[in-house]
Formats: sequence, C-alpha cells, structure tokens
Amino acid sequence: MHIETPKKTVNQSAEQVFIFLSDIKNFKVLMPDNIDKFEVLDENTFKFALKGMPEIILRLKEQIPNSKVILGAASDKLPFTLTADIEEIATSKSEVTLSFEGEFNAMMAMMIKKPITNFMDTLTTNMDKIGQ
Repeated sequence: MHIETPKKTVNQSAEQVFIFLSDIKNFKVLMPDNIDKFEVLDENTFKFALKGMPEIILRLKEQIPNSKVILGAASDKLPFTLTADIEEIATSKSEVTLSFEGEFNAMMAMMIKKPITNFMDTLTTNMDKIGQ
C-alpha cells in the first residue's frame, strides 16, 4: 500500500527541516490534536497512540542529509515506512512530501487507509510549526 501527501512548502531551509525531522522528539509537535500518548523510548525511537487506535512504535531507519528522513515500524508484525522527502526550493524555503509504504493484506489495507491518510495529512499541515 502506498500513500503520498501533496508537496508542502515550509518556510525553512532543507537543512533546518532535515534537522527537525531527524530529532524524533520533535514529532510530538507534528502530531494530531487527538493524540493519546507520545513517548520517546530512545534517541531513535518513539511510541505514540491516537484515540481509538493501537500504539505504534516508530524508529529512525535512514537519513540522507538535507533530503530524506525515513522512519519505520519497530515491529515486524505490520511492516511499513514513513518517508519525508525534502527539497530546497530557495534559501529559506523547502518542499516536503510524506509517503507511507506498507505490506498489508487487502482487509487490513481497507481498514487503515483512511486513518493513515488523515494522520499523514495532519503531519503535513503541522509542518508549518517547524522552526517556531
């Protein structure tokens, strides 16, 4: 299953966006209002839960300076990645595209597609908070 958000213009350099997204504790700022739990487990891992949803543990998997940050599920039960592609378009302006990639059976994909899409849309909208 592949879900991708539209590009989001952020009034920060690609380097600033990369640094922000590489520090996993900053994801709390991007989370939706209906977050039930957010806990940093170590410097590369955090756990969160939205109301009515199971806890999800994400781990920083890969970083390409100033252009890409990849988070992945810490559990192999539901393998997926959440990737932020960062592209500098001016000195203090960049575009970020979030993409979700996961291997799910048809029933599971049907159940989670809408909540994941809404979650990613919220993360994208909240990118305006970077640097504030």
